[in-house]
Amino acid sequence: MATSRKLNRTLKAFIEKQPVFFVATADVDGRVNVSPKGMDTLRIIDDNRIVWLNLSGSGNETAAHVKATGRMTLMFCAFEGAAMILRVYGKSGVLHPGDPGWADRASRFPEIAGSRQIFDLAIDLVQTSCGTGVPVMEFRKSRAEEELVPYYEELGSDGVKDYWARKNTKTIDGKSTSILAEPADANDIFG
Repeated sequence: MATSRKLNRTLKAFIEKQPVFFVATADVDGRVNVSPKGMDTLRIIDDNRIVWLNLSGSGNETAAHVKATGRMTLMFCAFEGAAMILRVYGKSGVLHPGDPGWADRASRFPEIAGSRQIFDLAIDLVQTSCGTGVPVMEFRKSRAEEELVPYYEELGSDGVKDYWARKNTKTIDGKSTSILAEPADANDIFG
């Protein structure tokens, strides 16, 4: 196991090749959440910062956990080629559509129906481990592009907001995600 305080060129290249990553968050109490993410939704800003676009889904734990504690871990696994697991730890802010700064930060990503948050992770620790327990698997296709995105495109903007109101305002522990709250001050979120 190796640790450092920032991403190097090799680790950045590794991240950029992965078709999926995992995000883990937790509040001070309640359940820990781990979610898979994919598509063209992650950007490495520099050695100490990653931003990623979160798409709508059936839950919204990450937003509430980040709002409460800011703690976040991203994990990348090599499913092909040489074995490796990379964990990136840090503090994150969350930005919702309508918040000041959304358009600027969202311009880093393709326009994707159902986009609901941007997370901005300030890295404080990077850790690699062997990953020999991770199976070798072949990436065949993205379900999101065939199922998820068309679903939110068909709903339209108002339909997506209705979906958020039904499924994304509270965590499974009953905590607010702020998805439909009044816009936040981007300086309070990202410093």
